[in-house]
Amino acid sequence: MEAKAIAKYIRVTPRKMGQVLSLIRGQRVENAQQILMFTPKNAARVAAKVLKSAVANATNNSEERVDVDNLIVVEAVAGAGPTLKRWLPRAQGRATPLLKRTCHVTVVVGDRKSR
Repeated sequence: MEAKAIAKYIRVTPRKMGQVLSLIRGQRVENAQQILMFTPKNAARVAAKVLKSAVANATNNSEERVDVDNLIVVEAVAGAGPTLKRWLPRAQGRATPLLKRTCHVTVVVGDRKSR
């Protein structure tokens, strides 16, 4: 049994989010929540929300009873979202582009039995 949660258009670069998600990939849900709580990055707060949503989806949307203690983070990926293109004024009338990247975060949790 697997459950999935997706957060789209998050204003964190995919690379930074990927660093945080690599910390929790393959971990037990309880352990992953502790890791994210003590990770001093802005992306960790968003990842914790998506993980919490995936656990809630597992408990609410399944027909059989799901024990949260047996759930593990099966998949945690950050894909690239659309890039916001802005301009920064520079000296002598020039401008340089600012690329404000976004990402889509996907977290899948599942039972240890199914793995």
